[in-house]
Amino acid sequence: MKEFKIRSSAAGKLMTSPRSKSETLSETTKTYLKEWKKEQIYGLQKEIKSKYITKGLVLEDTAIDKAIEWLDLPFVLKNEQYFENEYFCGTPDLITDNEVLDTKCSWDCFSFPLFDKEVPNKDYFYQLQVYMHLTGKKKARLVYVLLNTPDDIAPYETKCNYDHLEKEYKIKTYDIEYDPEVINQLEEKVKESRTYLNNL
Repeated sequence: MKEFKIRSSAAGKLMTSPRSKSETLSETTKTYLKEWKKEQIYGLQKEIKSKYITKGLVLEDTAIDKAIEWLDLPFVLKNEQYFENEYFCGTPDLITDNEVLDTKCSWDCFSFPLFDKEVPNKDYFYQLQVYMHLTGKKKARLVYVLLNTPDDIAPYETKCNYDHLEKEYKIKTYDIEYDPEVINQLEEKVKESRTYLNNL
């Protein structure tokens, strides 16, 4: 069985606080680790389906293209390179000379964080910390993009059309600085997770 490494997109699952001070891993973390080990034993990956995830997957390339266009990024293509080290693994959406970017496709205008000043989802903060660590970048941007929902995903939501709006209402970014202390904490969590998995 392969050694446990945390996927960047799941890094936040290791950082939830346990209820008891005597515990090092939370119940959320333990549930995730049990599912990971089952995937290794049975050779299957747990499928999580929802209309929100489906929209994100279907429009991933479009969201990346819009991020490049609306942020006026220098010539850059979607990153296809998989990064991995002793503790982490993942594939960022975009990598420029001085930063790494990851896009998120909001379900609709009401879930789009137009007025949020802080990163709305802490899991994405940890995801980008790992991306920076793997790529050697010290800066990252989390990019939310608002796109029309395709008919075949949810016909009702296609009535929500955002084509007439200025881009300032369809893209929101958050600057994130590399924090080595967060990486140290995540590495310790990976080590603790390995011990827990070995004792299952």
